[in-house]
Formats: sequence, C-alpha cells, structure tokens
Amino acid sequence: MSLLRLDEVTRSVQLPDDETLEILKGVTLDVAVGDHVSIVGRSGSGKSTLLNLLGLLDSPTSGSIWFDDRLTSELSGNARDRARGADIGFIFQQFNLLGGRTALENVMTPMLYASGRQFWRRRQIATEMLERVGLGARLNSMPEKLSGGEQQRAAIARALIRRPRLILADEPTGALDIETGASVMGLLDDVAESSGAALITITHDVNVAALARRHYRLDSGLLSPIDVARVLSLSVPEVTL
Repeated sequence: MSLLRLDEVTRSVQLPDDETLEILKGVTLDVAVGDHVSIVGRSGSGKSTLLNLLGLLDSPTSGSIWFDDRLTSELSGNARDRARGADIGFIFQQFNLLGGRTALENVMTPMLYASGRQFWRRRQIATEMLERVGLGARLNSMPEKLSGGEQQRAAIARALIRRPRLILADEPTGALDIETGASVMGLLDDVAESSGAALITITHDVNVAALARRHYRLDSGLLSPIDVARVLSLSVPEVTL
C-alpha cells in the first residue's frame, strides 16, 4: 500500500536576474507503508528541497504529490498542517532540541498539539518513549548535559511520540562519530519497523544509506536507483554520488 508518491515532481525558483534555477527535475518516488528508503547525494544536489516536499513543507512547481491517497495540492493549508503534525516525524542532523528544557519536556512538546487522552497522558507517553530509546535515566537532563548520541536519541523519541506513519531523517548521523551513528541508525530502524512507520533517510553517507531496503541517488535534481553494494565495493565510494 502506497503511503507517499511523487509523480514527475519538479521544483524551480526564480533568481534575481530573472533566470530560473531548476532544483528538482522530474522526481518520481513511491514509498509504501513500512518501507525504508535512503536517498544519497552531495551538498547542493537538491536534498533539502526534496525533504521539504516529502514533509509537506513546500509545494512542487509541477508534478503531483500524493500522501495517504490524497493529492496534496488539493489540501487546504490547515489540512496539510494537520497531516504533517499527526503523520510525519522529522529527525535532523543538529538534533534541534529546545534549550532550557529537559529531555522529557523536549519529547513532550509535540503532544501539546494533541487532544483528549493523548494530551492528558503526554508526560507518561514521553517517559515511555524515552525509556524505549534508552534514556529512562536521563529524563530531567538538559540538552547540554547529554552526549551527541543521547541528544539524537531524544530527538528520535520526540519525532516518534505521536506515532507518525512517515519518518524523515535528514543526515541523522552527520554530527555523530561512526560507532554512535551506527547505534542510532540501528535504533531508528528498529523503532520504525516495530511501529510500522515508513522511513526515508536522506544522507551523503553511502554506509548509512546501505542500511535501507531501497536506495536512490539524487544528482543535479535527478533521482535514480543506486546499487549500494557496488558503490561500497569501490575504494573511493564518493565518486559515484
């Protein structure tokens, strides 16, 4: 069952000199419920623009985006906001935890927009989610007192607390050392799989991309499948990105 589908999506912007900059050029992608897809590409390849489209933060210049069998261009702004808040979780490279708030308070934040039982149980739900990612003993720690791996685990807990159907991970290990990054990616994959969420990892690291089930390369605005096994077999994998 398809959860997210992009059909010949383009994105371009008008430059001050009236020239048109084409960022994405006919991107087609189908992500099923529970799928794990990686998109790898260099800086400037259009990854951030694509992430904004996948997360319903922006609209394409042409082409169609379908989320949960709904054409997103036909949704009102409020409907897009509700879908994004309820069904999409974002995990960023720099963690984006709120300073001056404990790990528990950070993870509780998305629940402030919930209603009914979820809202009143937000502290318990956040506590359980932090325990699930191994931070049960760090509930009252401020972000600056957490290691990089712990901050990323808190960010994962915050992204998953409303049980999103789609998780978008933007360079989720970019600020971590190799060992901690591998641990975080394993955790993210396990949690996504156990909850049935689709996971899209956007990265420049082929080793991180290899952890997904399906692999794509974004190059000069064009998205194409990539043979990760072949890339990893090369002595300098970056040349294929």
